[in-house]
Amino acid sequence: MIPVVTIDGPTASGKGTVAHRVAQALGYHCLDSGALYRLTALAALQRHQALDDAKALGEIAARLDVRFAGQKIYLEGVEVSLGLRAEEVGSSASKIAVFPAVRTALLERQRAFRMAPGLVADGRDMGTVVFPDAQLKIYLIASVEARVQRRTKQLIENGIIANMSSLLHDLRERDARDTQRAAAPLVKAEDAVTIDSSELGIEEVVAQVLDCAAKRGLGSAP
Repeated sequence: MIPVVTIDGPTASGKGTVAHRVAQALGYHCLDSGALYRLTALAALQRHQALDDAKALGEIAARLDVRFAGQKIYLEGVEVSLGLRAEEVGSSASKIAVFPAVRTALLERQRAFRMAPGLVADGRDMGTVVFPDAQLKIYLIASVEARVQRRTKQLIENGIIANMSSLLHDLRERDARDTQRAAAPLVKAEDAVTIDSSELGIEEVVAQVLDCAAKRGLGSAP
């Protein structure tokens, strides 16, 4: 059985950065599942596809021409790594993620990332739906205030204008959609370990995850 570490949590809880650091420390592959939803959203936006047409969006998800090369992501041969971080894309991804047709289309794509020697996967339903047999499940949370500050900093560093008031409104809307949707809502897996990162730095969170991994024989604590 190829080992899997899942890191689920709400938007801007830091799970993406933590997942990459943990994967690097363990020598595992890394799956940013949210990127697949953002890629689907970006493809839909580029085609001026209505975001309430579940069938059409499911077809777009099933036929995505994507390639991951390290930290770079390509859509139909064009690098879109930075564009995927735009708020319009993120908000659109949250809207289309409620459709079972989209989630079903992306499910096997996500599971295909499970390769030796192991995988660290972050998202909303990694530990509950995609990899329910994961050896370690982390549920990473943070206060909405801390998440807004992090997202604002991230956007500014990427040269994107950020408005904290609109970001706060958007995060709360995304939280509601993610936790209340009928298809694979954001919930803590029963066997997941909760880590509140509100007052913690990235390295502190990574250290806690690696400690949990070491206790399960998946790696050594730093």
